Amino acid sequence: MALPGNDRLLGILSVLVAAVLWGTTGTAATFAPEVSAVAIGAAAMGGGGLMQAMLAAGRVRRHRDQLKAQWRWLLVGAIAVAIYPLAFYASMRLAGVTIGTVVSIGSAPLLSALIEYRLDGLRLGARWMLGAGLGLSGMLLLCLAEGSGHVPAGTATGVIPGTLLGLLAGLSYALYSWTSRRLMQQGIASRAAMGTTFGIGGLLLLPILLLTGAPLLASWGNAAVGLYMAVVPMLLGYLCFGHGLARIPASTATTITLFEPVVAAGLAVAIVGERLPAMGWAGIVLILACLICISAPVGGTRPQAESPDHRPAR
Repeated sequence: MALPGNDRLLGILSVLVAAVLWGTTGTAATFAPEVSAVAIGAAAMGGGGLMQAMLAAGRVRRHRDQLKAQWRWLLVGAIAVAIYPLAFYASMRLAGVTIGTVVSIGSAPLLSALIEYRLDGLRLGARWMLGAGLGLSGMLLLCLAEGSGHVPAGTATGVIPGTLLGLLAGLSYALYSWTSRRLMQQGIASRAAMGTTFGIGGLLLLPILLLTGAPLLASWGNAAVGLYMAVVPMLLGYLCFGHGLARIPASTATTITLFEPVVAAGLAVAIVGERLPAMGWAGIVLILACLICISAPVGGTRPQAESPDHRPAR
């Protein structure tokens, strides 16, 4: 059996790999400009979710009685999975990429922490608060740098509804992360918990994909982008994310995924040809400081959510 410290480190590294994979989605989407953001989101989350369910079919059967006993949380998580891509991409469409991204991704760690505080009794330490503050500040600087001088036309009247949709996206992300971890804490294997949650969420997204996904079949390039999104960031990324959630709290996991926009910005500079001003590089430094702050080994007290009755499933 792995030592607790090594297990936690493995969880952190797994979530970090997921954040790297998720950070490639923006650059990948530029290779299919005629496909709408909603169609990309439905194809990625829906297709990836259904593939997760198929790969986890054996584990789901073994844990079916436990999953049935937790059906309420399972349903909540699946609905959150279906809501997330629709709210996230609609937020960017209405308020612009900068505001949509910073609200959606940046609000998730705080909302996740509030969920854990309210439902798990998790006590958030000063170091987590410092790390979250560094990460959110860095992400704000990064998004402002990416959006400086590039205010999308027509977004002025959509800022308020776009911001609200961004908060909805952040809440849904935090919620399905928490419900998935809760299933694991009840003895359900991470692959079974994530596969069932995302499989049901994928089924809920199928009607959206049928309505908006025709451009994905218009060319081999579009189809390749859709397939990449479903297989690499969503399937492999969420397998890594689920592996990490079995070992660290959801609030820590969602904070680590603030590394996603760092990867996205780096790829935009290296591949798409965008330029990142000094403010953006300062934001990257703050996000890296956040990761170091919350990932360093902890000593002494442990969160209440890590009590013997809530050990993650192995």
